[in-house]
Amino acid sequence: MSADVSPETARWTRRKRARPGEILDAALKVFAERGFAAARMEDIARQAGVTKGTIYLYFESKEAVFKSLVREAVGKTIGDVTADIAMDDGSVRSLLRRVLLTVARMLLETEKVALPKIVIAESANFPWLAEFYRYEVIDRGLALLTSLIERGVAGGEFRALPVQHVARLCMAPVLLGAIWRMTFAHLDREPYDYKAMIDVHLDVLLRGLAAEGKAP
Repeated sequence: MSADVSPETARWTRRKRARPGEILDAALKVFAERGFAAARMEDIARQAGVTKGTIYLYFESKEAVFKSLVREAVGKTIGDVTADIAMDDGSVRSLLRRVLLTVARMLLETEKVALPKIVIAESANFPWLAEFYRYEVIDRGLALLTSLIERGVAGGEFRALPVQHVARLCMAPVLLGAIWRMTFAHLDREPYDYKAMIDVHLDVLLRGLAAEGKAP
């Protein structure tokens, strides 16, 4: 710490840098509880423990908050995984398993599961929600899965199947689990084991993709 910077100033600077993340954490809770249409900036401010004016120092609108939330909560994960996979020349089966487990944990074990539900539920009234989520999350995720599947086929690990269908089938059970968790889980007589579902999905998927004579 510079000698001419007081501890109070340094602490304030750290808080200022952390505040956008704190606001987004609060926004996720508010959006999960109220949905996009009913959520208000003052609700987010109250949850974050700041004034509404403070939020406007970082985000110009509720739409900007939601977009930043999607980019930080989901888009960043996809970007990090994509970069990680690009530098790994290991088994494509192992890489595909890592990708799906990462996405599954994000959707099935955190509050980020609310984001796709909000998009599905409110895209009729807010078409930009679907468009933004499609380009920022879905297209990037499908591109990552498609590249992995093509890589597996080229390397002889996977059978030559239509990649556009395989990429979507990779995600289908994860999305079903996310929708179930947000919509029906409270009606389950006992908690559903989402992790076991993903393990079974990976087993079935990798066996189905395995090239002739290749271990799944």
